[in-house]
Amino acid sequence: MASHRKSRTPGTRVAGIRTPALATAALTSVALLSQTADAAPSDDDRPSLEEVEKKVDDLYRQAESATEKYNAVKEKTTKQRKRVDTLLDDVAKRTQTLNEAREELGSFAAAQYRTGAGVPDTATFLLADSPQDFFDRDQLMDRMTGRQKAAVDDYVTQQSETMEKRKEATESLATLTESQDDLKTAKATVQKKLSTARELMSKLTAEEKARLAAAEEKKREEAVRKAAELARQQAEQQEAEEEARRQQRAESGPSGTSDSSGSSGSSGSTSTTPSTSADSSYAAKAEKALAFARAQIGKPYVWGATGPDSYDCSGLTQGAWKAAGVSLPRTTYDQVEAGTTVAVSQAQPGDLVFFYDDITHVGVYIGNGMMIHAPKPGTYVREESIFYDGESSVHSVVRPA
Repeated sequence: MASHRKSRTPGTRVAGIRTPALATAALTSVALLSQTADAAPSDDDRPSLEEVEKKVDDLYRQAESATEKYNAVKEKTTKQRKRVDTLLDDVAKRTQTLNEAREELGSFAAAQYRTGAGVPDTATFLLADSPQDFFDRDQLMDRMTGRQKAAVDDYVTQQSETMEKRKEATESLATLTESQDDLKTAKATVQKKLSTARELMSKLTAEEKARLAAAEEKKREEAVRKAAELARQQAEQQEAEEEARRQQRAESGPSGTSDSSGSSGSSGSTSTTPSTSADSSYAAKAEKALAFARAQIGKPYVWGATGPDSYDCSGLTQGAWKAAGVSLPRTTYDQVEAGTTVAVSQAQPGDLVFFYDDITHVGVYIGNGMMIHAPKPGTYVREESIFYDGESSVHSVVRPA
């Protein structure tokens, strides 16, 4: 029977199981393919430099938006804290007055006790939850002198007002606690955005950082070109306005005699005085605001800061106009409402330039398409084109005084 048995093929085994050598080769191939498959997505998933730049810019903008929300909550918390402190002081004073009134009533009770009159009623009054209800009884009221009744009325009034103020203080404390929680949340949001941005930047190679710097320089040059173009347009517009005024004076000049001419000239001068006076007043204030802003150049941007050693964008503009005697709100959202909106082409030194649809950035216009602002974390207060982030980023221009 052995002679009829076929020998097995050396390279095959049951159910397709290969020899150890072939199995090892197959496993090696699978491993290599697996490594290749794992490595390829890693390269493909790595964001491009442009994507990193956009992501970082978005994160900084989101952080700036969160900063303005933080500023608003902080301002609210500060006001709420002052209100709570005032209420607590008021409650303490009222409590003292209430205690004095109670002592006066106690002296009346002691006097009644010594004379043996109305002891039970007086004792009941001092222990009662509602003194006024008790004293409404004719029996006790008949026993009291006018001074005693006035003391009781004063006590009841003080007790009611003190209880009301305590309730108000308790509610204000609850609101303050809620505001403080919101403040912590806003702060955490800012820190998270900035941390993510720094992490992305830290992963760039030296070559990528150099390319990014070159791209930013190109962007800056374009912004400067746009600023120069705006300056040229403004100069042309100003020249045209001055020429129109010269023509108007020339046309109104020859009106007969020299006296009438002088009268006409005087009248023309008077008609332009209000506008000229207003422009002069604004220019004087703007000069002070700009002097302050220029003195801050080189100081670091720190979110939530209002000086004197560091600033965020709205903290700088608020401080600049405060130096000119004008009080601006704390946040960009409120500052944009604190003045008269003018066209970009009509911008004057001292005007506030706001950016982005959500109004999360602001700078002080210094003329010729340039401004002073605190740009973002990691930078310093500096002069820069108002087109630093593109022409479309400009939201509006506001004249605050």
